[in-house]
Amino acid sequence: MTRATLLTITVPTGEPTTGDPGFALADYDAAQVRITDLGITRGDGVFETIAVIDGHPQALGPHLMRLAHSAELLDLPVPAEHVWHEAVLAGVADYQSRNGAGGELFAKLIYTRGVEGTGRPSGWIFVDQGEDFTQQRLGLKVVTLDRGLRHDVAETSPWLLAGAKSLSYAVNRAAQREAARRGADDVIFISSDGYALEGPTSNVIVLADGVIRTPQTDQGILAGTTQAAVFAFFAERGYPTEYRHITAEELAAADALWLVSSVRQAGPITHLDGREYPVDAALTADLNRYLLSRTH
Repeated sequence: MTRATLLTITVPTGEPTTGDPGFALADYDAAQVRITDLGITRGDGVFETIAVIDGHPQALGPHLMRLAHSAELLDLPVPAEHVWHEAVLAGVADYQSRNGAGGELFAKLIYTRGVEGTGRPSGWIFVDQGEDFTQQRLGLKVVTLDRGLRHDVAETSPWLLAGAKSLSYAVNRAAQREAARRGADDVIFISSDGYALEGPTSNVIVLADGVIRTPQTDQGILAGTTQAAVFAFFAERGYPTEYRHITAEELAAADALWLVSSVRQAGPITHLDGREYPVDAALTADLNRYLLSRTH
């Protein structure tokens, strides 16, 4: 039986004292979080989930940059990048020393405003076995759902925190349950004024007229670390790549579609709102091999 690794971030911001790494291994089965932590009572915090393939945390630097960006949007203190970086590596090493090397793992980083009234942020990381996404990498049935916000909400209403990877994930989980009720595997959100956005836990990749596109991140979309690697893969194969506003009609008219994320990697869409889409199985397999082979 595998046992997850848990680390508490003892110095989530600023500089540790001499000889203090700023983190410590903790007992995964013991109580660690105060029930008055604002991450628990208010969802007031941010997180990142990093794929770990054969001991290599993928895109660790970009994930930590995104953690810092999400923290900035929530007016949280700047996380100590070097502490979180070393804690991830230590967590992966500890997990592998007890459970064996290799395979697909994930490291989840959580950073909250901390216990109410203390003014001190909380942080922790856990490393565990990744979910088996074999079937999702072969094909996904997807539905579109109205997000209920305009595509420019990040500019007009920044207090809604569009584009922050916050702990307030109840809406995303509700959307995924709605997809299941409709006989689908996942969701693509559409803005109230008709633009394709993102999935609850993924970015959208569109192939149309020989061009690889993804919706622009100025629409309150979380910038995707895996999406950036997907663009690199296609650019190496001669495909033009582009960030742009994509209407719901353009999405429906695509030649091929994928949902991509850090732990699932790339899942080709076989059906969108009941319409069938072709899947280039060989291309998708090459794409996933590329994504899984990344060592940084």
